[in-house]
Amino acid sequence: MALLDTLTGIQNALLQIGPVVSVILIVLGGLAYGIAQTQPSDQRGRYITTAYALIAGGIVVAAITGAATLIASQSANLLR
Repeated sequence: MALLDTLTGIQNALLQIGPVVSVILIVLGGLAYGIAQTQPSDQRGRYITTAYALIAGGIVVAAITGAATLIASQSANLLR
C-alpha cells in the first residue's frame, strides 16, 4: 500500500503543476514568437521554430494533464 500512496501523491502533485507548466510554455512560446519578429530574416526561423515547439509542448502538457485521471483509472484496471 505504501507504493500506491506514493504513486497517488505523485499523481496529485503532477495534476496541480500541469496546468501551470502548460500556461508557462504557451506564454514563453508567444514571447519567443514576438521576439522572432524583431530579428533579421536569417535568424527568425530559429526563433519561430523554438516558439512553435514551446506552444506545442504546452498543448501536449495540457492534454496529458486533462486526461491524467482517465489514464490513471485505465492503468489501474490493467493491474487487476
